Amino acid sequence: MGLFDGLIGNATEADIKTVEKTLELIVAEGEKIEVAFEILRDLIVFSNKRLLLIDKQGVTGKKIEYLSIPYRSITHFSVETAGTFDLEAELLIWISGNENPIAKQFRKDDSIFDVQRALATYVL
Repeated sequence: MGLFDGLIGNATEADIKTVEKTLELIVAEGEKIEVAFEILRDLIVFSNKRLLLIDKQGVTGKKIEYLSIPYRSITHFSVETAGTFDLEAELLIWISGNENPIAKQFRKDDSIFDVQRALATYVL
């Protein structure tokens, strides 16, 4: 995995020190970033307290949405693998009180399972 994987939408494990520096104004006191994954410009971050979905928007990426999801709010999640003609895999996360899941797209490889494994570790 490397730069090319990130460009085509594969999840690559992010450097924790870099993520901590990026999120220093977002994390709570006593909160620790444990693992993070990059997908293009976006991040999926697992802390000891919550799941953070960071969505960089626009051409420059200066506008950023930080979606914070306490683990206790995640009711269930699923992985849909890519098929022969379908080149994208999808991770779906359902949050209590929301009918529609949060969806994250991945390319056809095993990187979606790394993210799913981390999610299972913190939610189950």
